[in-house]
Amino acid sequence: MTVRATLVTGWVVALMCGLVACAGSPSPPPAADLVVDVTIAKGQVTPSNATLRAKVGQPITFRVTSDAADELHVHSVPDHKFQVAAAPNQTFQFKVDVPGNVEVALHHLDRTIATIHVQP
Repeated sequence: MTVRATLVTGWVVALMCGLVACAGSPSPPPAADLVVDVTIAKGQVTPSNATLRAKVGQPITFRVTSDAADELHVHSVPDHKFQVAAAPNQTFQFKVDVPGNVEVALHHLDRTIATIHVQP
């Protein structure tokens, strides 16, 4: 084999290895849904002032059982508002599009359920 053929073969092998590496590994699986169980009973809210973590675009579900009507407000961009009835097993789902700290509060009771740290 000539020197030129050896160099060309070396470059082809290096190029192919680079292309295989650039093809990369598959993207990581999407984050699992964040599910938060909320109970509102006799003016008390559980959880209260919880700290949670999520990723941008990750589905977030609040499952609410309440003995009083209220409004669940997600202070994100854009914000989300859900009407809570005096009923068990209510489900409210949303996604956050902008990273940052997102407060989830009940307006009539004026209570913070959680602050969600949303990461890119």
